[in-house]
Amino acid sequence: MATFTVTHRMRIDDIVVIQTLDNTPISVGDSITVAGLGNGMDGTFTVLDVPTYLFTGVDDEGDYTFDFNEIILNQYLYADTGDEVERDTADPFGTITWTQTCTWITSSNVTEWLGIATATANDTAFIATCVSAANAWSFRRRAAAGYTDSLTTSPSGAVTLGTTMYAASLYRQRGAVDSFASFDQMGNAIPSLSHGEIMRLLGINRAQVA
Repeated sequence: MATFTVTHRMRIDDIVVIQTLDNTPISVGDSITVAGLGNGMDGTFTVLDVPTYLFTGVDDEGDYTFDFNEIILNQYLYADTGDEVERDTADPFGTITWTQTCTWITSSNVTEWLGIATATANDTAFIATCVSAANAWSFRRRAAAGYTDSLTTSPSGAVTLGTTMYAASLYRQRGAVDSFASFDQMGNAIPSLSHGEIMRLLGINRAQVA
């Protein structure tokens, strides 16, 4: 979750455009929560556009119109019915809260990979925790590698399997310090996480191909 400062606001034709103090990774289709702006502009909305020019309204065809002579960066546009508000400085400043929740895999993917059913409610809860962590880690690593993925739909079967393997590996390390838990007291090598295979499935640490 990230929070950004909103410095300016406006509403024309039931469309709100706000401007943040800094550049953000928020993009079209993301869900944002706006607070502290007043004028009925607060709430949770879907970003419909990230314009770089001054918004001037909606034409008869329903298209957004802009003044291309006035560049304004760090803007986010969303639909919100209310009275028109000329562009002004938010006083006091408002905020945008942006939360990314990746849902590429579920607990059922992990239990299928493990090949066993959970024995207790605590096991079920911990698998859900591992799934959440694996989804977040996989999405973040692919984003860092330059991919632009949907938060809700896995890019491919390979990515689904890689994310599942990572979640299952986290589950199998439960109670261990740095690897899989084991009752073996002999001096055998400790089994390690298959990071290489997981990264290959996720398509990271190599050139993008899909």
